[in-house]
Amino acid sequence: MITSATYLSYRDAPAAIAWLEELGFDVLQRQNGPDGTVAHSELRLADTVVLLASDDAPYFPPPLVGASTGVGVYLVTPDVDGMFARAIGSGATSVFPPEDTEWGSRRARVLDPGGREWTFGSYRPGERWVPSD
Repeated sequence: MITSATYLSYRDAPAAIAWLEELGFDVLQRQNGPDGTVAHSELRLADTVVLLASDDAPYFPPPLVGASTGVGVYLVTPDVDGMFARAIGSGATSVFPPEDTEWGSRRARVLDPGGREWTFGSYRPGERWVPSD
């Protein structure tokens, strides 16, 4: 079996973990490092797993150019509006609010408090799209 998980590192990993918990993620495990760093953590929301740790170098997330940083996490959710509201209420910055797309899905985008891009959408990647008439 092949599966995947998203791996992210943050300058303030404890704050990133707290933000994801506000979105509804559960912490499955967390290994703290010295000086309040996070050596490794695993968080889950439904079938989505995020591996998260403290930066081990001075990384910088790519800047927002237009409506994207060019890289981000896409969470499939039936409740785009609710996820967007929780994200904004927990410190995220709106890139664009919930909107209906021309291909028949709903989506919204934020930058989390660490500057990472997150898109919430009803489009299900990997499934064949059939346009509606």
